[in-house]
Amino acid sequence: MKAIAITRPGGPEVLQLIDCPGPAAGAGECLIAVEAYGVNRPDVLQRKGAYPPPPGASELPGLEVAGRIVAGDEAALAVSGFKLGDAVCALVAGGGYAELCTAPVQQCLPVPGGWSMAEAASLPETFFTVWSNVFERARLQPGESILIHGGSSGIGVTAIQLAKALGAAQVITTVGSAAKAQACRDLGADLAINYREQDFVVEVLAATGQRGVDVVLDMVAGDYVARNVQCLAEDGRAVIIAVQGGLKAGFDAGLVLRRRLTISGSTLRPRPVAFKAGIARALRERVWPLLEERRIQPVIYKQFKASEAAQAHALMESGAHVGKLVLSW
Repeated sequence: MKAIAITRPGGPEVLQLIDCPGPAAGAGECLIAVEAYGVNRPDVLQRKGAYPPPPGASELPGLEVAGRIVAGDEAALAVSGFKLGDAVCALVAGGGYAELCTAPVQQCLPVPGGWSMAEAASLPETFFTVWSNVFERARLQPGESILIHGGSSGIGVTAIQLAKALGAAQVITTVGSAAKAQACRDLGADLAINYREQDFVVEVLAATGQRGVDVVLDMVAGDYVARNVQCLAEDGRAVIIAVQGGLKAGFDAGLVLRRRLTISGSTLRPRPVAFKAGIARALRERVWPLLEERRIQPVIYKQFKASEAAQAHALMESGAHVGKLVLSW
C-alpha cells in the first residue's frame, strides 16, 4: 500500500510518500480502505518528534479516516451493525495517512447520509474530543455559556456548532483576526473576541454582565489558565486539551476556592478502546442525527492530495486556516 511516513523528526518536508506492507485487522478491529483522512495538530507534533504514538499503535501519522470496510472481525462488525463495504469514518491512534488502516470497530461511525468522504474524514478527531471534554468532562448544559479558545480551529468550529445545537445560551470564542471572528459568528458564535486587539477577560465579563461563563475549553494553557479562572462563573469548569501556550501556569487559587471552580484536562489518543467506544455511542445517539439533518456543517478549509501532505502541514502550522484540512488519495 501507499502511505505517508515521517522519515525523521523535522519540518513538513520530512513527510514522504512510501510503499509499505498493509496492516491486518485483529480481534475487534476492521480494515478500512481509506479515501480521505484529516490533518490535525497532533500529527504536526508527531512529525516534530514531540508526540510519539502510544504503544502498539502504527508509527504512521493520522488520527482520523473515512473509507469503506474491506475486512475485519465479523463478530465485532455484526455487534456494531456494520458489514463489509459500509462507508465509515473512524478515530484511530495512528496509521491514518495510508491507503489501508485498521480501526477498532467500536470507534467507527457511519458516514452521515449525503456527506462526502472528505467531509466525513473531518469529523472523528474533533467530535470525539469536543464531546468528551465539553459535554462529558465539563458537563455543559442547555442554557449555560461557554468560552472556546481557538474558535477558528478544527476543534473550535466543532465546539461552536455543537454547543449551539445542543442548547448553549451563549457561545463566546477567541480568534486572531477579524476574518476569523466573522467566520465564527457565521457558525453560530454569539461573540468572537480578537485576542490580538482585545483583553478576552474584560470582554467575556462585559458580555456576561460580570457573571462569567460556565465552561472554558482551552487549548492554549500557559498564562491563559489564570485568565480562564477570571472568566469563570461560580461553579464554572475549565478544561485544558492542549498546551500551545506553555506547560506552566500560575493562577489565583482564592478565586478557585470562592467560586468553587474546577480545572481539569485530558488527552484522548492514549485512552483505551472502551473509553472511546463510549464516546462513539454517545455521538451516534446525540450528534449523528444533527449531522444527517445538516444542522451541523462540515468546515473544510482546503483539501489536499497525498503528494501535498507537506503543504497541508505547513498550512496547519501557519494557523491561517479556518476549520479542517483534509488529505485524500
